[in-house]
Amino acid sequence: MKFHCLVLATIVVVASLPAAQGKVMSDEKIEPVENDVVDQVSGGIKTLGGRQFWGDVRFFRGWRIQHNVLTDKYRLLDVKDNRHCSGSLEECNDTLGRIIQTQKLPPMSGKAVVLIHGIGRSSKSFSTMAKQLETDGYTVVGFDYPSTRVPIPECAEYLHKVMQSLDGIESIDVVGHSMGGLVLRGLTMDQAEPRLNRVVMLGVPNKGAEMADFLKSNPLFKMILGPAGQQLATDGEGLIGKMPPPACEFGILAGGRSATKGYNPLLPGDNDATVTVASTRLPGAADFILLPVIHSFLMTDQAAINATRHFLKHGRFEENRKAEPISADDITVIN
Repeated sequence: MKFHCLVLATIVVVASLPAAQGKVMSDEKIEPVENDVVDQVSGGIKTLGGRQFWGDVRFFRGWRIQHNVLTDKYRLLDVKDNRHCSGSLEECNDTLGRIIQTQKLPPMSGKAVVLIHGIGRSSKSFSTMAKQLETDGYTVVGFDYPSTRVPIPECAEYLHKVMQSLDGIESIDVVGHSMGGLVLRGLTMDQAEPRLNRVVMLGVPNKGAEMADFLKSNPLFKMILGPAGQQLATDGEGLIGKMPPPACEFGILAGGRSATKGYNPLLPGDNDATVTVASTRLPGAADFILLPVIHSFLMTDQAAINATRHFLKHGRFEENRKAEPISADDITVIN
């Protein structure tokens, strides 16, 4: 029986990733390792993706400098993911500086929202929400990081570098999906970002993921999700248990059926098929909302997007609904 549960759990986790859902897009394809040559092409060279091997380290008006976790090389991408430079960080920074000067790009200003995808995903998973947040006046930062290649603290360091690069931005909001919320909490462990304003957590396993408990010894799980996948377990003495909450006002949006059992029968209590409702609850939240949405679609469901936008504007998820804060003495536990 235990073997059959592990097999089923593996299928559920793998199926939650874009590749297994038949949603492989160009951003998820593996790109050949690039050399040190700086590309002198005005329109850039189209990349094939390989996003699980690259982490953003600088953002400017849609331009991004990324670091390759395997080769220690850097590349400069434009808003269409065309590569304009490949080599050292200095070369990429110099190239971006020339582009800013040549195209007379103005400094960034106002408010930004950083979108942090979950494990095995990419910033493309937020494309629907990103377009709507742009209409709210945000500079939208679709943050990519090598979620399946490095531990969560290293993912948080990539996030720290990107936030440091947001010169001129006065206020930063964050939307984190799944492990993306833990990456933000990992940043809070070691770094302070005084511009943080509000955070929305979408299906974040704030007390760990029971699915990781089932699968952390499974070779396929280890191979696909890497070291960060091992850190998602519900061990209270592990990394997640040591993470502080976001250092600003934050809200939690969970998926579930509002029933004693959720979408995944392997998980205890209500759940979104991947994360239990109980695990999402983090003391200190200004508001909590439960929507009938499974885990992989919390970033694209229109009701979830509407609630996210409302919280970022007003500090609660809905206009005609009283906020449901989670107190410091909340006793919701994982069964």
